[in-house]
Amino acid sequence: MSTAKRFEDLEIWQLARELVAMIYEISNKALFSKDYGLKDQIRRSSVGVMNNISEGFESRTVKLFIDYLGRSKGSCGETRSVLYAALDQNYISKAEFNDLRQKCEKISSKTLRLIQYLEKYESNDRVQEAGFGYDV
Repeated sequence: MSTAKRFEDLEIWQLARELVAMIYEISNKALFSKDYGLKDQIRRSSVGVMNNISEGFESRTVKLFIDYLGRSKGSCGETRSVLYAALDQNYISKAEFNDLRQKCEKISSKTLRLIQYLEKYESNDRVQEAGFGYDV
């Protein structure tokens, strides 16, 4: 079990950061880079995964953190959905799609487990002051 003192300590944030890097890399390729709408959408949704985790962790209370984690999970689903559009347009290969989909599913699953853990947390302390331990 780990104790998170900063949002950067959270495994889900680290995984989300990796997802963003992967999304930027694939969306810079040939045809994908010229589809400005789809490229912007997938970049914004993937960055939203990461940013909602950090914003929630820095928020006032554990309950707000849970809310932001839910938004992060939603952005992860949006990213996964846009990946299908990129695949259907042949902007990414099936292998790239599978790698990114699996990364999204892993983040989403771990985020859900953290939400479920936090929902059992009885205090409504500030997140940083709670010093909650987690094992997700």
